[in-house]
Amino acid sequence: MVEPMNNRGLLLVLHDVAPPTWSDYQPFVEAVDALGDIPMTWLVVPDFHRHSDLDTHPQMRRLLGTRIARGDELALHGYFHCDDGPRASNPRDWFMRRIYTHEGEFYSLSREAALSRLHAGVELFQRYDWPLQGFVAPAWLMSEGTRDALRQLPLSYTSDAQHLYRLPEFTAIDAPGLVWSARSAWRRGISKIVSDRREQRWQDAPVIRLGLHPVDMRHEFSRTYWLQTLQRLLEDGRVPLTKAQWLAQHSHCFGRAA
Repeated sequence: MVEPMNNRGLLLVLHDVAPPTWSDYQPFVEAVDALGDIPMTWLVVPDFHRHSDLDTHPQMRRLLGTRIARGDELALHGYFHCDDGPRASNPRDWFMRRIYTHEGEFYSLSREAALSRLHAGVELFQRYDWPLQGFVAPAWLMSEGTRDALRQLPLSYTSDAQHLYRLPEFTAIDAPGLVWSARSAWRRGISKIVSDRREQRWQDAPVIRLGLHPVDMRHEFSRTYWLQTLQRLLEDGRVPLTKAQWLAQHSHCFGRAA
């Protein structure tokens, strides 16, 4: 059943947040802040590509602390955000790890390896007193070992491209998301066409996620699209929330166990 129109949610999600990507995001975040009180979910990478350990970047940590104080949410987004595991053993895995993405960090991890990285991420959040409810795997790719590991941790949700999942049961909730492939002009053009069609199709959906990436911010065409889409959805009456806020307000929403 569709919820009343004035209860429709809007989740603005910044992927791949790390010291090297802040310069990409900063102008956009400032533009969003200028629109008013719009909470965001920041997907934080503890040691981006093994070269940006947050423990060694106090200025970035202070920034993230100020965002929490504003009402934003920080979620754990992998640990290294790069796939440096052993060579793929079959064509499907090779495609997923070397063509689809090079950043599927949790795509092939064992339970033990996933648990080690997840514990390290949780401990970093605890070290800086950052509240933590959610984990999002890079490229939304998770092995069965990762899923098993998540069931062992005190986290409340994870997600993929079109769903939120309540933990530890992995109960699926439809949460359609717009996301772009922005690395080339033709990809940006196709992404806009697809996103416009999806936005129309999802206009009555209880929630829509806007999934932004640093590369989107490097091109005026995609950056402008995201800001205009955010404004348009707000003008249409959608309520901006973090992922954790939306889940807390919709505790009655249960989908299928995944």
